[in-house]
Amino acid sequence: MTEPNVRPDPDALLLRAHREEDRKHRAKLRVYLGYAPGVGKTFAMLSAARDSRSAGLVVGLAETHGRYDTAALVLGLEMMPRRHIEYRGRKLEEFDLDATLTRKPKIVLLDELAHTNAPGSRHNKRWQDVLELLDAGIDVYTTLNIQHIESLNDVVAQITGVRVRETVPDSILARADEIELIDVPPEELLNRLREGKVYLSEQAARAVDHFFKRGNLLALRELALRRVADRVDLDVLAHRQENSISATWPTQERILVCVGPAPASQRLVRAAARMSGGLRAPWVAAYVEPATPMTVAARERLDSHLKLAESLGADVARLTGTRVSTAIIEYSRRHNVTRIVIGKPTHWRIRDVLRGSVLDEVVRGSGEIDIHVISGDASALPQPPEVVERQPSAVDWKGAAWATGLVVSATTVSAFGRNLLALPDIVMIYLLVIMIVAVRFSRAASVLAAVLSVAFYDFFFIPPFFTFSVSDVRHTLTFSMMFGVGLVISGLTLRIRRQEHDARSREVQTAALYALSREISAAPDEDTVATAIVLHAAEVFEAAAAVVFVSETGTPTIAAQSGEVPFGPDEQGVARWVFEHERPAGLGTDTLPGARVMCLPLRGTSHAVAVLALALRPHSGDFALDRHFRDAYLRQGAMALERARLAEDAKTSALRARTEEMRSSLLSAVSHDLRTPLAAITGAGTMLRDDAARLGTADRADLVDTICEEAERLERLVGNLLDMTRLESGSLKVKREWVPVEELVISALTRLGHRLEGREITTDFPREVPLISVDPVLVEQVFVNLFENAVKYTPPGSPLEIHARNADDGVEIEVADRGPGLPPGLERRLFEKFFRGPNVKGGGVGLGLSICRGIVEAHGGTLVAENRPGGGAVFRITLPKMEGAPVVVTEPDGTGVEVPS
Repeated sequence: MTEPNVRPDPDALLLRAHREEDRKHRAKLRVYLGYAPGVGKTFAMLSAARDSRSAGLVVGLAETHGRYDTAALVLGLEMMPRRHIEYRGRKLEEFDLDATLTRKPKIVLLDELAHTNAPGSRHNKRWQDVLELLDAGIDVYTTLNIQHIESLNDVVAQITGVRVRETVPDSILARADEIELIDVPPEELLNRLREGKVYLSEQAARAVDHFFKRGNLLALRELALRRVADRVDLDVLAHRQENSISATWPTQERILVCVGPAPASQRLVRAAARMSGGLRAPWVAAYVEPATPMTVAARERLDSHLKLAESLGADVARLTGTRVSTAIIEYSRRHNVTRIVIGKPTHWRIRDVLRGSVLDEVVRGSGEIDIHVISGDASALPQPPEVVERQPSAVDWKGAAWATGLVVSATTVSAFGRNLLALPDIVMIYLLVIMIVAVRFSRAASVLAAVLSVAFYDFFFIPPFFTFSVSDVRHTLTFSMMFGVGLVISGLTLRIRRQEHDARSREVQTAALYALSREISAAPDEDTVATAIVLHAAEVFEAAAAVVFVSETGTPTIAAQSGEVPFGPDEQGVARWVFEHERPAGLGTDTLPGARVMCLPLRGTSHAVAVLALALRPHSGDFALDRHFRDAYLRQGAMALERARLAEDAKTSALRARTEEMRSSLLSAVSHDLRTPLAAITGAGTMLRDDAARLGTADRADLVDTICEEAERLERLVGNLLDMTRLESGSLKVKREWVPVEELVISALTRLGHRLEGREITTDFPREVPLISVDPVLVEQVFVNLFENAVKYTPPGSPLEIHARNADDGVEIEVADRGPGLPPGLERRLFEKFFRGPNVKGGGVGLGLSICRGIVEAHGGTLVAENRPGGGAVFRITLPKMEGAPVVVTEPDGTGVEVPS
């Protein structure tokens, strides 16, 4: 059968071009899928690699499990060296991702996609390694068993009784460009197992008694076959869409059931569900939005039918179109539907004659699609209920008045222009009036305008005048045409207005979702997200709204609300029930309808995160009844709340990890640095106590010096810890005094005199450098820490230079050395708490430089570090100039005297 010569769909052509372009540039992922270990996935992957003879192919990792025939296939292929990781006294071998990225081959063979990497690897799972390879433009061949797919984890556990811990997200399988099923009969797999080709003999015996039972293997094999069949079906649908193929390809049964507001649709839904179960075929419940608005009762019945279909496993399709039959046929051909289930007509046959039969049109237009016509439940037929339940519409008095006035005006104009106008001209004037009324007012008003136009035309312009008699029968045709045209115009206008209303509703819905997404995307926390949700919900649902959080103890609390939302004990119980069961309840639902609010679950990826409570008004907007829009709104809000909660958890976890890291670093460093001087003091003191008689004067003096030095070292360590505590708590008080820079520097050099022995120290303090207003004790400690830092990180005898000079923004003081300099990239980390650079000499907690920066910043200054030209490091302190500095006057003898400014 040849395809009809139809014009290609531009959207389909554009989609096809985009997909082809994407396929050209992105890396390919090929998955060899099996239903159990031992079916031959690795063997097939290696065989395909050898057959391809592709240049740039490497074996990243292949698990042969000691099988000779599999290991033989690796010979001759380039193999990447494995990465060795020490873990709990064992040496583990893992795939070396960095080496592979550096090698950048064209194709990488990487076995066991669901494997968990050893601790210390960059990624926790091997499938994450695969994603990084694909992002780098490297094709990947890999293997996977069906029990490792995340969505099938519970199913596999139910079948086999074994819970698989290593899983792969379904999105990885959806990302695969090719999925090749490796399939062998279960009997052959069991023979391989007994022959020791899968596990060793003892392991094989245990496997046969547990996982490798024939029934388990059959069920897993069916799961694998169905998963691959579903993937192939998606590929077929994509190919049909890309190539605009409308003819049905019955490669897989696919059922569509036509659903409407009629009560008989329940039986159609159940019949389609039974048919789907018997054929094991997917099915869709479709309905077409009518041209005329539905009543509230009809809309509720339709929603209940769609809910029933969803509960039975159907997908729901909401279609639009000028004709119901055309929309159904177009959807069926586009989605490769093979069977359509439709109900028998129950109305009078005259309706089909006047309006056309949907059943006949579907049957005639279905072509190769099978049509199943099923009768509804006779007890549920809507004979009088639809008329009784229909809301009595208000009389359009305004439209009637305008219709009457316009017809009278047209008659008056035509009467005064009788000599200038022919009868066809008068008919056209009346038709214009009918069109105006149809566009502006209701259908009843347009029908009234048509009736009055025919009556006035006959009464005033058709002889005999001023009577309803007609002398010429031909005028009867004109009357009929005027009335018929009026009805047609009113019907078309009503349909256009309905379509305009639907388009505006969709526009408002889209705008509401867009506004919500834009606002919640930038929300920093849950409370802000909840506030945005309730504000937009109050607007689009025309109801007071509240977001309710339910604690672990089951206590519901309102996180944010807009308007007055009643939330008594009954409403709290409804919110708790909705949170636990993840289904709507409360006002307007079948569950707990006595509540004063409608509670809807805000469900995240795996569970409900909150509840949206709506206090609907008697005349709330259509959005409250539009379940699909409501579900989309709830999903968007739930995902935003979940994202904010996960972000907050991530921050808390990061803070907890950083706190734990800092605590460990502090305990490790402090315990070591406290123990060292204490041990030296204890040892020297013990010798002075126990061996005083045998020690000479020089030995005793050395021991006393050791005790004093270590005590000073201990004092500095404790002082640093106390200073950091004061800086962190904000209790550091700066007591400013006017002091010269050289006085602070010389005092600090004096304190460290014995540690600076053998070093050339150069100072440069020009006279133009003014006095600085600082806390002398704190700033002196800054210089002490900087000099100590130079001693630790520079060789013995290395010179030390201290310079001071005026700057535009204050006084600059530099402490420079000629040591090895700062490690590249660590200039900023030097000032972090507990950070210690490489090759440090002597002890230290890593707080000295952090304390220096804190003290300088407390004075309003800055402290930076950088490497010097020619080698070495320089620490630059910038202190701001202060008002009111005293002036130093030089006396004739060279001494200076401070004079207040």
